[in-house]
Amino acid sequence: MISFCVALVVLFAGYFIYGKFVERVFGIEKNRQTPAYSMTDKVDYVPMSWWRIFLIQFLNIAGLGPIFGAIMGIMFGPAAFLWIVFGTIFGGAVHDYFSGMMSVRNKGASLPELNGKELGVVAKQFMRIFSLLLMILVGAVFVSGPAGLLAGMTPDYLNIFWWTIIVFVYYILATLLPIDKLIGKIYPVFGAVLIFMAAGILIALFANNAAVPEITSGLANTHPARLPIFPMMFVSIACGAISGFHATQSPMMARCLQNEKYGRRCFYGAMIAEGVLALIWAAAASSFFGSIEGLQEYVANLPEKSNTGAEVVNIISKTWLGKFGGLLALLGVVAAPITSGDTALRSARLIVADILNISQKKLKKRLFVALPVFALAFVILFFVPFDVLWRYFAWCNQTLAVFTLWAITVYLRRKKKNYFISLIPALFMTAVTSTYIFIAPEGFKLTATLSNTLGFSITIFVGIMFFISRKSKAIILQK
Repeated sequence: MISFCVALVVLFAGYFIYGKFVERVFGIEKNRQTPAYSMTDKVDYVPMSWWRIFLIQFLNIAGLGPIFGAIMGIMFGPAAFLWIVFGTIFGGAVHDYFSGMMSVRNKGASLPELNGKELGVVAKQFMRIFSLLLMILVGAVFVSGPAGLLAGMTPDYLNIFWWTIIVFVYYILATLLPIDKLIGKIYPVFGAVLIFMAAGILIALFANNAAVPEITSGLANTHPARLPIFPMMFVSIACGAISGFHATQSPMMARCLQNEKYGRRCFYGAMIAEGVLALIWAAAASSFFGSIEGLQEYVANLPEKSNTGAEVVNIISKTWLGKFGGLLALLGVVAAPITSGDTALRSARLIVADILNISQKKLKKRLFVALPVFALAFVILFFVPFDVLWRYFAWCNQTLAVFTLWAITVYLRRKKKNYFISLIPALFMTAVTSTYIFIAPEGFKLTATLSNTLGFSITIFVGIMFFISRKSKAIILQK
């Protein structure tokens, strides 16, 4: 429990110390007018209070990842705690903060436009397609997950099919309506439920004197399938450490930020909150069953097609928090992915609108842009198995983070600022994603030695290209 407590303290300290440093590197201008005022359209550009933006951003990014990913990631051992803490502070929060604040400085531009500005035209076109597909993939993934959980909490006639339809209809409304009409009103409620869930599990950890593994016991790989910690753990725990999906959400909130001084609270702070959420669930999963080995044994005995994360969350919530507390905890787990799925499809609409340069002020134009997005998400949802969706989402998610980190690095170098704060995580995540695609079962299935060699070779090459380049753009992909 000592390691867990220290990890919590370090996360909070990271917000106040390193977060402040990152803010100084960016250089906020408190008197600069934000897009929320200069481009108000009462649909997507709507000034909101910082606490409301914080809750929306937190719920946008806190999908299934920081909960299910943390549960899967802790099977690798206590090393997961280190990745959650340091990945969040030095990787994920930096990534989220700059993607949001760069958007604020660029009229609320979406992620592909931001990355394209820094990495060149080829990169922009690639990122448009890649980001759009990822958003549709996220929308599909985050329909299936909560629909399954809700089906398990309701009578048989409300099966997973009907809950899928209900959740998808909500997504359509959230995508099309002005952001302050639906999302801005219900997110604070969802946020309260999610925070209650996390607080309840945290209190239960101490009340039950949970035997949370200590980092001092060693960082040996304990995964039952002997999957290598590098790179597998760093992809399994994505949203609880660093996630490219977050950078697609930050510009949406950048269009509502009233003042640049709130950026650290809303972007860096929301990522720290997600790291805390992931840390709590990693600790709960590794201690509830007596040990990490106990968790692995429970998972191994689950029915073949069970949703592992959902089953673990269900039994922990009901046992530690009782019937009512368990219900609220499960609702919190349901709210998290739902509030990521709806804004993912909303982001997809905004990306398409930016590509086609179509104003979104009128509903019929929003429908024109959104209908193909809905259709593709619906097809993927019903014809691609969830486990396949999740694996490809995880890799695409981290790959998007790589592009964003390199765009941030180029931006900082162009502005003659300390670019090492993003360069180091950019290099690390390049190595992770490159190695993963070579070694993973859904990738090339190469040996660990060959995969590591290829992955690190690619990373070294990209790093050299960055340092020898004399241009501010086209560091990775030339114009």
